[in-house]
Amino acid sequence: MAVVDMPLEELLVYEGKNPCPANFDKFWDNSLNEMESVNPKLKLDKSDFQTSFADCYDMYFTGVREARIYAKLVIPKNAKSAPAALMFHGYSGDSGEWIGLLPYAAQGFVVAALDCRGQGGKSQDTSTVTGNTLHGHIIRGLNESPENLLFRQIFLDTAQIAKIVAGLEQVDKNRIVAWGGSQGGALTVACAALSPLIKKAAPTFPFLSDYKRVWEMDMRTGAYIELWDYFRRFDPLHQREDEIFEKLGYIDIQHLAKRIKAEVLMGISLRDDICPPSTQFAAYNKIKSPKEKVLYRDFGHEGLPGFNDQVFQWLSKC
Repeated sequence: MAVVDMPLEELLVYEGKNPCPANFDKFWDNSLNEMESVNPKLKLDKSDFQTSFADCYDMYFTGVREARIYAKLVIPKNAKSAPAALMFHGYSGDSGEWIGLLPYAAQGFVVAALDCRGQGGKSQDTSTVTGNTLHGHIIRGLNESPENLLFRQIFLDTAQIAKIVAGLEQVDKNRIVAWGGSQGGALTVACAALSPLIKKAAPTFPFLSDYKRVWEMDMRTGAYIELWDYFRRFDPLHQREDEIFEKLGYIDIQHLAKRIKAEVLMGISLRDDICPPSTQFAAYNKIKSPKEKVLYRDFGHEGLPGFNDQVFQWLSKC
């Protein structure tokens, strides 16, 4: 196996290096309390897209900071006590086409696919922050208190949609699963960590993990480029480096991973130069619930042959 990161024997025990804030758990407990206080004002509109076996809805709800959040919702006709699947998309993308949700609906799942706020879909970004918003969402709010970090709000959206879907009359709240790749993998981890409703989670090469490791690997292109842009603009002498990485620790999924109670099946790519293998393992190695990894030794940040099929069959046994 060619090495683009650490040797596999080191990856298997790697615990990450981005600092975890001392009040991390209290921060997220307080954040969840804020989310619980929000009236979601749920609205379901029949979509123009429909099928013979399921009803398709445009779903809107209010998240923290009063943002209106959009998701696609598919409910199999005559569904009763059905399992539910939450789907999360990659960085800058959206919930995708309806056709991508139908295999799970055909399997009997109620399916909800979230549009991340401020990205390629219909959800609102209501954040008003100082500092750079040019290159992405990791650094949005980094000049302010951690409560203003945009990914805090997005992570809370994942927990809120889990709660909303669990409350649908067609859904068995004891059979809710989540999956996604890259940013969607990160949001799958966050959702499973923040919502005890998730019973199975299948993240693929998750993003948003172990920022300091990414920095030390000098990965100045792609999804993490905004970290370098931030330092160049706001801390060119790195006088605040420790403070910055500690604040990023609030939205580092490796620290959330220890809260997961769900079963986990994670796809890990060992030649990934977007989300390095060590950052994937930093999250995986902290999961304490039942877990299994599937290693793709010759693949990077790309489609992993057979993994979506494996995930489908595994989640279908929920």
